[in-house]
Amino acid sequence: MFKHAIFIPQFNYAYFCALKPTIMAYKAIIAGASGLIGSNLVNILLEAPQYAEVLVIVRKELPIQHKKLVQLVINFDELHKHAEVIKGHAVFSCLGTTKSQTPDKKLYRKIDYDYPLQLAQIAKQNGVDQYHVVTALGANKNSSTFYLKLKGELEDELQKQELKTLHIYQPSMLMGERERNHWLEKIATGIFKVIDPLLVGGLKKYRSIKGATVAHAMFKKSLESATGTFIYTSDKIHTI
Repeated sequence: MFKHAIFIPQFNYAYFCALKPTIMAYKAIIAGASGLIGSNLVNILLEAPQYAEVLVIVRKELPIQHKKLVQLVINFDELHKHAEVIKGHAVFSCLGTTKSQTPDKKLYRKIDYDYPLQLAQIAKQNGVDQYHVVTALGANKNSSTFYLKLKGELEDELQKQELKTLHIYQPSMLMGERERNHWLEKIATGIFKVIDPLLVGGLKKYRSIKGATVAHAMFKKSLESATGTFIYTSDKIHTI
């Protein structure tokens, strides 16, 4: 079932070795760890010397073991019951679904809006330093598109929480091996391979982006101490 869920990216070992003298023994909390971005992020954090513990909040146990890895298998409707363990340096929300996986809009909203927001509220309550969340390029609460409107509403509400540090990542078309690759995604992947080189200047942010690239950006930003709200479109994520 998880054949493609955990993808091991090509790590920049020279980069990690250079960071070893500044080991900080952080704890990370990840929700959405079985998805394209989340699975990459799990592997990065498990290899990163700055993180001593990686807690993943999942509906089903991941088929991996590591001395740093702690798995919390829960019903996300009962997230509040596990608030005591959601403590650490950074919370990463990679939660999300698709219309094909979740046609019910009420359930879709739970996964893409309710759970990430509740997770942020718990993080703030517990004094977590940073909250990282993946939304989407074009997220706008006034959008006529259900998906972009939902992501925009989430961003807006998260900013109202006045979190110490909020990092919002807005990737465009995501590339990479998923647990389930829908046929439309496969077609889109082929199309973007052709049009990506044509997207230059202000259009760069619409280029496709690898899930591993987003995960690496999230990791690198988690090592910074800046406070406030930061939003990264695909082109900025590539730069990171």
